[in-house]
Amino acid sequence: MSTQPQNRKARRSPKPTSHLDQSTTVPMAQPDRSGPRGKTLYELAAERQAELQGGTPFQPEGRERDGDWEFMSDEPLGAGGEAVVYTILLGMLHFTLDVLVFHQYRQEVVWKEILLRTASMLPALFLLIWVLHTGWARRWAWVRQGVFFVVAVASGVYLVYAGNVFGYYAVMKRAPPVGTLWVWSVVEMDLTLAVVHLPVVAGYMWWNGFGMF
Repeated sequence: MSTQPQNRKARRSPKPTSHLDQSTTVPMAQPDRSGPRGKTLYELAAERQAELQGGTPFQPEGRERDGDWEFMSDEPLGAGGEAVVYTILLGMLHFTLDVLVFHQYRQEVVWKEILLRTASMLPALFLLIWVLHTGWARRWAWVRQGVFFVVAVASGVYLVYAGNVFGYYAVMKRAPPVGTLWVWSVVEMDLTLAVVHLPVVAGYMWWNGFGMF
């Protein structure tokens, strides 16, 4: 049976609405344009950045700082951690230089003597490194760099002099610790100062007619 309207009046009468067309029951309202009621992501990120720059996330609550001489500072390792790492590496360097000096003079390597010499210089080396890595020392950056420059030049000049003037036994005892100080001071210096100190040592060697051992 056809459902089409049979006449003009029936065709012009309003069609029955389905449940999909019954949208008039939904209340109409304007969107809320008053803005966010809490902190935005940008504000939260800015606060977090300020906390990181201030160092507060790494400062334990209730912990008092002893000025710039605190053993473990807010740095990733701190002065104490850096001193431990440097001491281990430089101790290995001292041990290696000691062995090389023995071979240089074709002497039998006395391992016990080498180990005792390396172990005896580690405490003083650790203390020196720690002092120069504290916040107090880093605050005087130009003085710190000047100290390393003087140590580097003095160590290089002394090694050149000792290798050309002293006997082999004196060189065997003095070259490893002085060479270790030389390498450490060069590592700590800025690149410009590290490069500048080399002509100074080379000029001393040339002026006195010395050779490199």
